[in-house]
Amino acid sequence: MKTILGFSASRKSLVFDYVMIILGIFMYAFGFCAFILPHKIVMGGLSGVGTLIYFASNETIPVAVSQYVLNLILLGMSFKIVGKTFVIRTIFGASVISIAIGIGESFFMSLGHPIIPDMSLSAILGAILSGLGIGTVLIHNGSTGGTDIVATMVTKLSNVSIGRAMVITDMLIVSSSIFLPFEGTFAQRLEYRIPLIVYGYVVTFVASYCADMIVTGNRQAVQFIIFSHQWQTIADAVNNEAKRGVTVLDGEGWYSKKPIKILMVWCRKIEAPGIMRLVKGIDDDAFITQGAVNGVFGKGFDMYKVKIKSKKNHTTQLTETH
Repeated sequence: MKTILGFSASRKSLVFDYVMIILGIFMYAFGFCAFILPHKIVMGGLSGVGTLIYFASNETIPVAVSQYVLNLILLGMSFKIVGKTFVIRTIFGASVISIAIGIGESFFMSLGHPIIPDMSLSAILGAILSGLGIGTVLIHNGSTGGTDIVATMVTKLSNVSIGRAMVITDMLIVSSSIFLPFEGTFAQRLEYRIPLIVYGYVVTFVASYCADMIVTGNRQAVQFIIFSHQWQTIADAVNNEAKRGVTVLDGEGWYSKKPIKILMVWCRKIEAPGIMRLVKGIDDDAFITQGAVNGVFGKGFDMYKVKIKSKKNHTTQLTETH
């Protein structure tokens, strides 16, 4: 294994992942504590449940405490279902996020007023920061627990997808804010709470969208198909300068009936303009197609993680099927 400055490459990568997970968690906590919680907006996830408990208890039970306790309860219930690795990784994330939220809420709630008075602007800004933080955690293989534990359990025990289970759970959490303590008539309660519930839906949607953009954007890749008489020079340049692999295929122009070499290149989306300039700099008449690819898995790109069933279980399933 390659060693750099006394540390293996894999260990340095692991340390980098944990550093980014911690940064992502603190970004999430800052967005939640500074912009969402002071306006009494209930968002999805265990942060939303913690917010419900916080305001239902007249601000005596901190969000960080209730969130951490609920995470531990859910992990204890799901240990046999989601597996040991998921539980250990989630305990780390849940511990860090509770610490981060504890620090954030003790500071920002002690101010006595939101740092941005406008609720719409504050909610959107908080949702964006929260989504970017969670997305950063996810692309570095981290987990903060929350409703994804519930969603994972539901998915393993039923045919409901993780996405649908999380949406349903988050909607129920946000809607539950209608039952928070309120002094006034039922009509006044609706008039006050419904706008906050709508803000809660918006925050949850925007945060989820931003997290998805971080995750899918990190995996987006580009596929090039290149036709050129200078295919050897282009292939060498892509290998040596762009540091990307090239696959050479044999083709035939049906009109000319002449053989031709076809180059196929895959790269990260951010690398695409550089490869395009590289090809055009060698052969301005090159025929190029460029297509977006949702994911490229393999050496130099992403690793596709799949749980392979044991041969014994597979045999049992075949026997039951037949």
